[in-house]
Amino acid sequence: MTTEVVRAENLSKWYGQVIGLNDVTLTIGGGVTGLLGPNGAGKSTLLKLITGQLKPSKGSVKILGEPVWGNPKIFLRMGMCPEQDAFYDRMTGHEWVTALLRLHGLGERAAADTAMAALEQVDLKDAANKRIGAYSKGMRQRVKLAQALAHEPELLVLDEPLSGMDPLARRKTIRLLRSWATKGRHVIVSSHVLHEVEALTSDILLMHHGRVLAEGNVHQIRDLIDEHPHTVCLRSKRPRALATTLVANDDVLSVRFEEDAVFVQTAKPDAFYARITEMAANDGDGDIYEITSPDDNLQAVFDYLVNS
Repeated sequence: MTTEVVRAENLSKWYGQVIGLNDVTLTIGGGVTGLLGPNGAGKSTLLKLITGQLKPSKGSVKILGEPVWGNPKIFLRMGMCPEQDAFYDRMTGHEWVTALLRLHGLGERAAADTAMAALEQVDLKDAANKRIGAYSKGMRQRVKLAQALAHEPELLVLDEPLSGMDPLARRKTIRLLRSWATKGRHVIVSSHVLHEVEALTSDILLMHHGRVLAEGNVHQIRDLIDEHPHTVCLRSKRPRALATTLVANDDVLSVRFEEDAVFVQTAKPDAFYARITEMAANDGDGDIYEITSPDDNLQAVFDYLVNS
């Protein structure tokens, strides 16, 4: 029997005159599902409706067979990692995750022990007693992931969870999420970066302008997306040394600088991302500490899909 994790019927959400989600009907099955689309596509709105943060303007949504809105007990069965930060910066990572677990009903000692175990899963054990205000962007992403998975939910809902992480942290997080899904649990993850979603799953939903354009196997659109050069932003302690190393590769089309960042345009994203991860793992030239991908390439692909 196929697991039905999410069922949405004629689901819409509008903010005044602005439509965030437009009459979406879909079913999401078990395992890992990627939500792919440029910023403004409606991904975050859909995830907030799925997790009960927003009330639908029209239609309905069920999670694991239960309605979400007005059903607080469903929150024990899911974990949410939002895109935006919302911390008490003076709290340590351990204090913050512990406090959220207490809200789930755990006792003081159980919450503290469970929080530490969750922080260890995301490689933050050494920074557990450091104030969140001193965390880097990547560490903030990981502590949000820790609180989402700490109570062992059946469903993880993750909104751009890899944004701002360095290449090694991304690889470890992808491995963690894939492992999570092998234990009979489920993950819905959004991204505007194809490489991130493809590393996690082949099952995707394509979103654009508040609608689901397509759903299915990511490899079906791989050839189309690879026709467009990918722009990647690498932040580095030694950007010029990094650029010197990168321009020696045939798949690098152009390089430009901006403060501590190197913007690279590549014709072969898979090979490029693999090489960058390997460089970071081996302390390669440039000391890379963050990697992001702007929307431009994916926006071009979605414009093509909509207008073709």
